Amino acid sequence: MKIFTSVLVVLALALIVFNITLLDFNHLFEGKSSVALIGIAASICAVLILLIFRMSKKIEERTKE
Repeated sequence: MKIFTSVLVVLALALIVFNITLLDFNHLFEGKSSVALIGIAASICAVLILLIFRMSKKIEERTKE
């Protein structure tokens, strides 16, 4: 499970980098830039959810012992 979450975090970070390249800073909230901002926000949420999931699994392992 640790490898799976790590792969997903890396993919989400790659999506963040890709969406940053799509941003047009002159027209940030228009066209493709708005889609890129939504993609960046979604990827950040995915990273946070995966990190919370990983932390909850660590806590679960410690309480079993």
